[in-house]
Amino acid sequence: MPFMRGVSPIRRTLKYLESGKIHFKECVKIMTINYNYRGDEHEGARDFIFWYLPQIQYKNPDVQMVTFRNLTPTPFIRCYLDDGREVLMDVFNKSKDEIHDHLNRILGKTEETLREERQAQIKIANPANFGLGCRRHCMCEVTGQIPCPNIVQLPNKYRGKFIFAPDF
Repeated sequence: MPFMRGVSPIRRTLKYLESGKIHFKECVKIMTINYNYRGDEHEGARDFIFWYLPQIQYKNPDVQMVTFRNLTPTPFIRCYLDDGREVLMDVFNKSKDEIHDHLNRILGKTEETLREERQAQIKIANPANFGLGCRRHCMCEVTGQIPCPNIVQLPNKYRGKFIFAPDF
């Protein structure tokens, strides 16, 4: 497999990308990461970019991610919000896991919010649902279905009492 070559090919698998835990709030529009290629104090930022940035990009396709290398003496992450505010996070001498947890705590959605969004998405996304609170009130509203039994009586071949009744 050609995608399983290179440094840490596990990062390019769908299972790894889906296992990311950071889902940004809707107000986050741009995230920039400033770090240097050399230096022990930048090691956490480098590891964060190597291991967690692909997952964050996969989970947040509407957020623009930018990395700036070798432009700053200290590593930091800056996030721009939709109302014009900026969130600045210092990652000097922090490990990749500390950065991940801190970023999730500040700008990530809570587990309750994610659960509610999943439930709402399941309810809305399934076109097979019909009844009160769904897009369709009755199955007869779907194109290609037989008319509603309230309006037009079903043919005998579709009615159970004629199919299962014993012939005398």
